[in-house]
This record gives sequence, structure tokens and C-alpha cells, in this order.
Amino acid sequence: MKEKVDRAISEVIASAGFIAGEQVWKLEETLAAYVDRKTCISCANGTDAISIALMAAGVGEAGGGSKKDAVFVPDFTFFSSGECPATIGATPIFTDINESTYNIDPDALEKAIKKVKTEDDLIPRAVIAVDLFGQPFDYERIRELCSKYDMLLLEDAAQGFGGYYMTSSGEKIKAGKLGGISTTSFYPAKPLGCYGDGGAIFTDDARIADLCRSIAWHGKDTENPANPVSAYENIRLGMNSRLDTIQAAILLAKFPDFTEHELDDVNHVAALYSDRLKDIKGLGLPQVEKNCFSSWAQYTIRLPEGADRRNIQQRLRTKGIPTQVYYFKPMHKQVAFKNTRSADADCPVAEKLCNRVLSLPVHPYLSDIEVKWICEELNKALMEEI
Repeated sequence: MKEKVDRAISEVIASAGFIAGEQVWKLEETLAAYVDRKTCISCANGTDAISIALMAAGVGEAGGGSKKDAVFVPDFTFFSSGECPATIGATPIFTDINESTYNIDPDALEKAIKKVKTEDDLIPRAVIAVDLFGQPFDYERIRELCSKYDMLLLEDAAQGFGGYYMTSSGEKIKAGKLGGISTTSFYPAKPLGCYGDGGAIFTDDARIADLCRSIAWHGKDTENPANPVSAYENIRLGMNSRLDTIQAAILLAKFPDFTEHELDDVNHVAALYSDRLKDIKGLGLPQVEKNCFSSWAQYTIRLPEGADRRNIQQRLRTKGIPTQVYYFKPMHKQVAFKNTRSADADCPVAEKLCNRVLSLPVHPYLSDIEVKWICEELNKALMEEI
């Protein structure tokens, strides 16, 4: 893709439209059409996308008095999923996950909701459902719970963009449309990544879309675009969170390859891993539900009980095979949440997985020979452990 990407960057430089150039608007239209949403609002990164979406929905403003909004977040995820509600004045409530899919567990979620409803200082307001490692969350059950308890369902599709969920009625819903509001990230390691930071918000609600665009642009007046000074008419407090035109151009150049072959190719790589690793005793493999399609942001295994993860990583590193731990600590045990209500969480599955997970290299351009070699070296490292 180098030639296409280089040309796209050069065109932006030649135009000098570095901020809010035409490529930004074209990208938003392209992505909205792809996920079948009415509106896509681009922004500076996936973290801002979550914060902006929550602010636009009024989460964090609380219901009055000393009460605070409770936002339910999987305990096993990247920090921003919990950081964002906390920084806008809400209280993250960390919830346990499914051991096979790594996504939020609906039963654990309802248990956490019921507990919060008994507390005088919290109001259940939203669920941030993460499409972790590429696989969409249990959409139908989580949507049902959000409807039952009158909460916003916000989808964090940063790792799941390109995946989809097939409903029991046969409707295929892409990641990016599984929430009342959905967000994603274009960080370089994501399924669709740019050459720096970038993010987007998706919604079918025109009012929410206007609020998101306003918040992302210093709270400017987006409701009256005919106003000649609308860019300097600030009607609310917002932030500076715009997607640079160069990043938009890069994403546009990469997008055809992403849709035409990268998603299929990375699924081929993941299937090879699963086939070659399936007979290793004690090794847990990632499970994709039959009604889901994963974009495989990560291929994350669960090492056998008692295996020394650091030793295995070091052995693989000496062979030139990089690995990473996503995630080594559950959210409720992060130092930032120490001595807060968020630290009070019952998440035994997340705690167990944090000690056993290991992510192997995965991307659309990994060859069959390389996958075979990685699996062989992993097996040798495990045998040495035993």
C-alpha cells in the first residue's frame, strides 16, 4: 500500500488542508456507510471518542444531590474504557468477563447492576461493552439488560472494527453499530490503523451527533452552520479533538485493502494458529462464537496452569518472536482506582486470566510458514516449562 499511502499524504501536503480537509469528511461518509450508521464523527483518538460520547449522552452529570452515575465496564480491557467515565465525573463499576471470549459476562453484569441499585449514592446509567481482541460482545443479551435497566449501551469497538454479530433473527450487525452510540480507534495496532492517533464516534441520533461534533471542537456552535462566526461561537465546554487530515487520507488509502482482503487474511492466520495449537495440553485458545466474526486485533491464548509466562516470553524473544500481555492487571486493581468505589469488584475470572494470558503475533500479512514456526517454538517453550 506504500504508493497509495504516500500519494494520499502528498495530496494533503499540497493542499495545505491539514485540519478539517476534504479527506476527513470523505472518511466519515465512507465509514458511516460501511457500518450502516447515519453519522460518523471523527476525533483525535479512541479515548476521546468514548469521553465525547458519554458527555453527549449526559453521562457524568448525575441525577441530583450526592448521587453519581455508574458506568459498567469489563474488568479485563484497556485502561481508557474505565478512565473515560471516571474523568467525566461518573463511577466505573468493573464487571467480570467470559473466560473463553474475554468479553463482558451478561450474568456478572446483571449481578453488578443489581448491587449498584441497592446503593444510595449511585445511579446505573451506562454500559461500555468492549469488542475485545476483535470479537463483538454478546450484543443481544447486553442490549436486553440495558433496556431492562434503562441504561445507555456504548460500544467500544476500538479492537473490533471490521467484525460483526449475527442476531438470532439473522440480521448481520457490524461492530460500530452495536451500541446506541459506538466508538472506535485508529491507533496503528488496531485492525484499521493510521500513522498515529485517531478515533471516531458512530450514531443514528442527529442530536447526539451534533453534540459530539460540538464537544470535539471546543464546544462550538454546530447547530447553526450558517452562522458566519460559528467556529468562534462556543455554546458549551468541549475539548480539542479533531482527526488530522493526513491521518484521514491514510485511512482512506488503506480502507479498500482492509475490506477486500485483510479481514479474511487475518482470520486465516487465526484459524491456522487454532488448528496447530489445539492439541497442546492445558493451553486455552480464544473462542469466537458461531454468530460472530472477529477482526482479530489480538490472538490471545491462556497458558497452562503453573506455566512461567516470563520464561516463555523470554524463550520466544530469543527466537525473534515478540509477545505481549493484554492485560497483566485487572482494571479494579489499577493504582488509579485505589481506595475508590471502582476498586470494589467481584471479578475472579478476570483476575485469573491476567495471570495466564499471552498474545501472539497476528496480522493479515503473517505467512503460513511463520505461523507454523511460531507454534513450534511456543510448543518447545511449553515443553521446557514442563
